[in-house]
Amino acid sequence: MDRIRDTREEQIRPERSDRPDRASRIDKRDNSKRKKKKIRSKPIIVLGSFYSVLFAALIIYICNYAYSNRQVLLNNSYNTRQQILLAQNYRGQILSRDGDVLAYTTTGEDGKDKRVYPYEREFAHVVGYSTNGKAGIESAANYYLINTSIDLQDKVKLDAQGSKYPGDNVYTTLDVKLQEVAFNALSARKGAIVVTNPKTGEVLAMVSKPDYDPNTIAQDWDSLIADKSPDAKLLNRATQGVYPPGSTFKIVTALAYLRDHPNNYQDYRFSCNGRFTYEGNTIQCFHGENHGAVNFTSSFAKSCNSSFANMGVDIKRSTFNDTLKYLLFNTELPITTLYSKSSAVYDASTTTDDVMQLSIGQGTTTVTPMHMNMITCAIANDGVLMKPYLVSSVKSDTGKLVKSFSSESYKRLISQNESDILTEMMEQVVQSGTASKLKGLSYTAAGKTGSAEYNTSTSDSHAWFTGFAPADDPEICVTIIVEDAGSGGSYAVPIAKRIFDAYFGVE
Repeated sequence: MDRIRDTREEQIRPERSDRPDRASRIDKRDNSKRKKKKIRSKPIIVLGSFYSVLFAALIIYICNYAYSNRQVLLNNSYNTRQQILLAQNYRGQILSRDGDVLAYTTTGEDGKDKRVYPYEREFAHVVGYSTNGKAGIESAANYYLINTSIDLQDKVKLDAQGSKYPGDNVYTTLDVKLQEVAFNALSARKGAIVVTNPKTGEVLAMVSKPDYDPNTIAQDWDSLIADKSPDAKLLNRATQGVYPPGSTFKIVTALAYLRDHPNNYQDYRFSCNGRFTYEGNTIQCFHGENHGAVNFTSSFAKSCNSSFANMGVDIKRSTFNDTLKYLLFNTELPITTLYSKSSAVYDASTTTDDVMQLSIGQGTTTVTPMHMNMITCAIANDGVLMKPYLVSSVKSDTGKLVKSFSSESYKRLISQNESDILTEMMEQVVQSGTASKLKGLSYTAAGKTGSAEYNTSTSDSHAWFTGFAPADDPEICVTIIVEDAGSGGSYAVPIAKRIFDAYFGVE
């Protein structure tokens, strides 16, 4: 019996000892499954987190972009938000620096909003139009003009009357008196005038001719866009017109020569007999004039083509290229209005003849009046260019300030020393050179004339002037081009004098 009991116990014991092992194996399998689940879920969690952060970043970027570019997005022709706003708001006013109304909205006989321009053609290109598209300030300030910032209580009153809300009013930097003088001085000639404050960047006047009447832009639209003549009445020649700069470009060449010969530019001498020949290429002075013995300053004052062609071939290619770059040729300009780029090419393929033409502002070189004005402003402002701007503030219809704009420095284009030297040279243009009609006045002026040939076979030329006054403490900068007028000293300088006289109150 004892043996039988022992045998049973021995048979039972292994079964008892097996139970913990089976439980252990189950626990191990469970742990293994949990580990596998953790291993499989970890990449999912990481990937999910990554895409969540990416999505959040995208949303933030879109919101930031939409806010930062809200004006551009609103002005897009595909954005129906403009029509929605104009259905509840009427377009705000555009005013001069002194509060003169340059554009306003009234209700026509048909019950529709009608845009009115009291000065008609005088501000045509700079103020622009808002029918058949938009141009000028009407385009640049469209966001403010079609939005309203009046108080809620005023909106309730207008709602009760069934009236639209008034859009915000845009105050510009434009001076009505200077605009009128410039407009009348250019008369029936084609061309452009830009008047600015070099210390602030404020655009005081901007005229382009031929022009149009913005009051009848809708009726005249088809004929204006169908016109294939050189008139191009819708073109703002002040910012979009590209012209050969002629002798006004000698400002650029003179600066390049200064930088290439900083220690001995005063030793420069040249004997002018009316022409200059180099490597078989010849440059003539305007009308073949013989300037005789000239130095660096008198070459500039007398606008001697031969002398400047001689300088041009002596200037290092790298120095000339850097000067063009510093003065913003072949690049974007820091202005908000629609404009054309200026072009001055000097690369490895530039021939000697092209270098000589470049040095006197001829050949393929082109510039806009606005760009030439900016270069002149930098000289007048100790070498620092202020960003040109047209809008000074935005106010609600009740006079509440919505936004203000102030002077902003763009960057230094030239050094203080270079500015002083160029100013002295531009003063000599008035005192003993081609702008002598500005000599002996109650104010001092500095400038550079130009006669830019555009048809070499007939010697037709545009008349240029760019300069500032007073010479020792500039307040006003004027740039003028009169198409097909001939000499800058004969046609552009008298216009500059009328503008300077109006600014300084000279009768």
